[in-house]
Amino acid sequence: MKIIGKSHVYGDNIDTDRIIPGKYTKTLNLQSLADHVLEDLDPEFSKKVAEGDIVVAGENFGCGSSREQAPLALKKAGVSLIIAKSFARIFFRNAINIGLPIIELKDYHIQPGDIVEADLISGIVTVNGQSYTGTKMPEVMVDILNNNGLVNYLAKHKTYKL
Repeated sequence: MKIIGKSHVYGDNIDTDRIIPGKYTKTLNLQSLADHVLEDLDPEFSKKVAEGDIVVAGENFGCGSSREQAPLALKKAGVSLIIAKSFARIFFRNAINIGLPIIELKDYHIQPGDIVEADLISGIVTVNGQSYTGTKMPEVMVDILNNNGLVNYLAKHKTYKL
């Protein structure tokens, strides 16, 4: 599973309140979430993000509360992949469960606007001719992503694989 997109680069410890402020989480309207995604961190993000873009961050992306709205808001805004040095575990699982691909990549040189190509199966991320090796996505997680989330995966398979 390969993903290619333009990068939006941020720093460390971006918590779920920075991804989608709590005051916007009282709705089931995903477009409303997308309209406010990352607004406290980057007020113009929802206007400049395009379908297929990639968010790149540092350590501990998605820390804080366990709200599922954080990855949902990013996905609905058009983000096709999140690359970070590390993820909060609950954010990691929520992202996979809703069908938003992520890669942990400890060492990289990615600037805002770079075109990034990522292979989820191999964990290889390429930017400006330089390749970096991130975590390989387990096969079952790639299957979940290919089915656009855990609910669809379980409905299709009527079970789960360990």
